[in-house]
Amino acid sequence: MPKQAITVKNGPLPGGAYTPILRVGDFLFVSGQVAVDPTTDEIVGTTIEEQTKRTLENIKILLAAAGAGMNDVVKATVHLADMADFDGFNGVYAGYFNDPKPARTTVGSNLGGLLIEVDIIAYVGA
Repeated sequence: MPKQAITVKNGPLPGGAYTPILRVGDFLFVSGQVAVDPTTDEIVGTTIEEQTKRTLENIKILLAAAGAGMNDVVKATVHLADMADFDGFNGVYAGYFNDPKPARTTVGSNLGGLLIEVDIIAYVGA
């Protein structure tokens, strides 16, 4: 199956050599997103709750460009700069998905001053 880059207007721009969202068959792959405002390129928020919200809103923008939504997400990988922020992150995250929630891995990572990064896989088949 060929890879197809999804064009996103007013969405988060890549900060390196990667594509923000790819479609491969019935799957969408969203590269790691962080709490950066897509219009100003500035970090949004100083708390885990604020940064989680901005990060998930960026993912929503990317998914919408592909005709999908948060309930199409089947897998999320979450990187937290401080695992002590898990409860604050999880409270915001839970509000973005209906049941059954996506499968998820959450790990501690050095994020260079950011509090969270999330990448996802979504299924958009029949």
